[in-house]
Amino acid sequence: MIPRYSRPDMVAIWSPETKFRIWYEIEAHACDAMADLGVIPRENAEAVWKAKDVEFDVARIDEIEAVTKHDVIAFLTHLAEHVGSDEARFVHQGMTSSDVLDTCFNVQLSRAADILIADMEGLLAALKRRALEHKDTVRIGRSHGIHAEPTTMGLTFARFYAEMDRNLRRLKTAREEIATGAISGAVGTFANIDPAVEEHVCEKLGLRPEPISTQVIPRDRHAAFFAALGVVASSIENIATEIRHMQRTEVLEAEEFFSAGQKGSSAMPHKRNPVLTENLTGLARLVRMAVVPALENVALWHERDISHSSVERNIGPDTTITLDFALARLTTVVDKLVIYPENMLANMNKFRGLVMSQRVLLALTQAGVSREDAYRLVQRNAMKVWEEGKDFKTELLGDAEVTAALSAEEIEEKFDLGYHTKHVDTIFARVFGT
Repeated sequence: MIPRYSRPDMVAIWSPETKFRIWYEIEAHACDAMADLGVIPRENAEAVWKAKDVEFDVARIDEIEAVTKHDVIAFLTHLAEHVGSDEARFVHQGMTSSDVLDTCFNVQLSRAADILIADMEGLLAALKRRALEHKDTVRIGRSHGIHAEPTTMGLTFARFYAEMDRNLRRLKTAREEIATGAISGAVGTFANIDPAVEEHVCEKLGLRPEPISTQVIPRDRHAAFFAALGVVASSIENIATEIRHMQRTEVLEAEEFFSAGQKGSSAMPHKRNPVLTENLTGLARLVRMAVVPALENVALWHERDISHSSVERNIGPDTTITLDFALARLTTVVDKLVIYPENMLANMNKFRGLVMSQRVLLALTQAGVSREDAYRLVQRNAMKVWEEGKDFKTELLGDAEVTAALSAEEIEEKFDLGYHTKHVDTIFARVFGT
């Protein structure tokens, strides 16, 4: 991923240096296990650890690979340059390249998941804080982009919190599912390596042994992992889209923080654009872009082919780096989001009480008017607000058919905002607990 949308801790997981360090640890721990089993001499296993403080030379490995056309063999050749050819002759014994590649990849994905989980916890804290801050800040709810009924800004934040809390559980499940390793040999039969070696390596790397592998770890695990990341990305876009709408000039119920010296447009000095949430919408597309290839990687030929390899070399780093950046950016946006309660109230009242239509409809039916007639009466007066700019309550009070069923006091009561917020505490208790 380009540096503009990257953060160093996640980038470090996918660096060649980190990859080769994990490869080394897999090989060294495997040698230890084989020595414990008496398969190789103990001194040879110990000799491999002479390289534990070595900074592997990426350029040198690339140079060797240019000849061998095989990345794992290039690494093993370079390792032997540090350990000694004779001492390293038992390294990789009974193993196949995928034992190293797949186990390493899952270590990297697990570490990436740990960062994403921490990111999500930070975002949840920001959403909860803003939800509590604006629990009773009334705003209009919209369906189809059209004014519906009153809600609160706190409920908006709370529903995003609940969605992201589900995503936190999805990330934890994905991390659990991906944290397996395989050191099972050429087609996964352990013909040339003892299963105890796999168990030892996995324990040292914080993984579980894959119950049954072929020459690769089954890719349904990876498909589930990237699918979970895709869902998180869509939830990021969900929040970003709401903020973008709220920042529209004719709405202006909230806007991204605009810092001193910030410029919104090279041509129009007045502009304050929702550039961060627009950026998040684009980044979400990049993350979701990995989901279909990950799903298509599940179907491999027989015990293994490498049609998945090029895909994963791209989507592993790009997707996790992008999502890490997006979660951090969204947390900042939520933390600093500027809320305009007065504008929210003004927008809600823009159509002069029209948003209370359902209360009047229900009151008429409870007063004995058929639902069809009640709907007709309410809609008749509502259309005058839409088309002629009338006041909804005034029109109702002047409608003889309406006042025949409802008193002026009963009509007046139907315009109480508190009616719509009376269960906010109940919803908050469901979302955040008591």
